[in-house]
Amino acid sequence: MDANDDRDFIRNAGADPRDEATSPASERPIFQALLTPYRSLGRRGFTVMMGFFCIVSLVTGILFLANGAWPVVGFFGLDVLIVWWAFSASYRSARAREEVMVTRSDCAIRKTSPKGIVREAHHNPFFARFSVARHEEIGITRMSVDSRDGSTEIGSFLNPDDKHSFAEAFQDALVRARRG
Repeated sequence: MDANDDRDFIRNAGADPRDEATSPASERPIFQALLTPYRSLGRRGFTVMMGFFCIVSLVTGILFLANGAWPVVGFFGLDVLIVWWAFSASYRSARAREEVMVTRSDCAIRKTSPKGIVREAHHNPFFARFSVARHEEIGITRMSVDSRDGSTEIGSFLNPDDKHSFAEAFQDALVRARRG
């Protein structure tokens, strides 16, 4: 799936009808979300952009070579390599994921780093507090779930609009979990 297809990251989940008979009411998901970093340029766009960049660098390098400035040609190759490396690093960091699930008895946050390291945090929804830090011009700058067991930051890689829509949906889910 292309990174651009992940824009709709929030999935509100009622109970799956197949699970209703087997799982207790307190374990049915009230809310589930898969948070992924947004990348504006997909793999196909990256290939087209790098192809164009290589052709421009090659043509420009040939022009410099024809005018006797042969040392400059190596710098054009270095530019292509640096741009490729920067985009590759960006795509590697896009492998990060955060899975958030709220049930009546648990608020589970599972974070997967770009290297595949998984960390989980669990908070009781009755005692958990959802903290949102806002800036006048930017909007939401930080979101976290706080409880006596600790604090877990959520969605640090999301853009301001996505942070806002997630914050509304997540706060609503916590309220529904407390109400029963």
